Amino acid sequence: TTLLTPETDENAVKTAAALIRQGEVVGMPTETVYGLAANALNGEAVKKIFLAKGRPQDNPLIIHIPGPQWLPRYCEDVPPLAYTLARKFWPGPLTMVLKRSDNNAAIDLACSGLPNIAVRMPAHPVALDLIKKSGVPIVAPSANKFKSISPTTAQHVFDSLGDKVDMILDGGPCAVGVESTIIDVTGSNVVILRAGGTSKEDLEKFLNEKVPLSQGNPNQPSAPGQLLKHYAPNHPLRINAATRQPGEFFIGFGKIADCDLNLSPAGDLREAAANLFAFLRRADAAPGYMGLAMSPVPEHGLGLAINDRIRRASYKA
Repeated sequence: TTLLTPETDENAVKTAAALIRQGEVVGMPTETVYGLAANALNGEAVKKIFLAKGRPQDNPLIIHIPGPQWLPRYCEDVPPLAYTLARKFWPGPLTMVLKRSDNNAAIDLACSGLPNIAVRMPAHPVALDLIKKSGVPIVAPSANKFKSISPTTAQHVFDSLGDKVDMILDGGPCAVGVESTIIDVTGSNVVILRAGGTSKEDLEKFLNEKVPLSQGNPNQPSAPGQLLKHYAPNHPLRINAATRQPGEFFIGFGKIADCDLNLSPAGDLREAAANLFAFLRRADAAPGYMGLAMSPVPEHGLGLAINDRIRRASYKA
């Protein structure tokens, strides 16, 4: 697998775009996590993603587009609210679930055959450049093995799936560090299907209404990230831990002195989100520990997304 840095290699994105058009799979940076990118309209290419990740095909993927002007291509009766939300939150970590155009069978596998489609415009210059240069919508679930810790650097992608991708674009560490917020815009009210990089508070302030959080049905996911066990390290993870127990690698948050790593000593949720997956990986790889433990994280702002991830990461089937 080739690791290319667009900053130093001016042909990196062009090469990646050619691979996307040929139906291959490429590691792509976004502001949230690194994605496994393929042409959303090419069923064979999308299948490669499910196989590389070991992800079941009933778990839909998010389609990345270069802007709201592409919505009518793949969505039916786009509500005005979707454009209003796009103007405010795009590019950025917000995914909208909309009604799918029924004339587009090419996108069937990416949508897991569901009547809806999940769409977003990423806020990363490399991702947007790749979508524009390839000229097709790009599916890009996290570039890691299914249910394991999401990747926030190109090296994480290489470690996890280096043998499964032709190329990885290195766009540096992800700034947000947790996946996008997914909202359902198909009904009369906006509903959050997955907490993520756009906070519930920011959505509520903008819409001037309460936005409920739906847990979805983990047995029939209507959006990515709804499974009970997800984002999981190899070691057992104990959350809301006040102190470490013998044999545990302890990840703190805020004013916790006795910890091996601290998501944010200052108690900054943005910093904590950006560090979350990288710190879980470091903790999981540290020799000599029996398990991992993590301090409580407040349940507001980006804390909602962080707690969602660590609850699923610590879930015992």
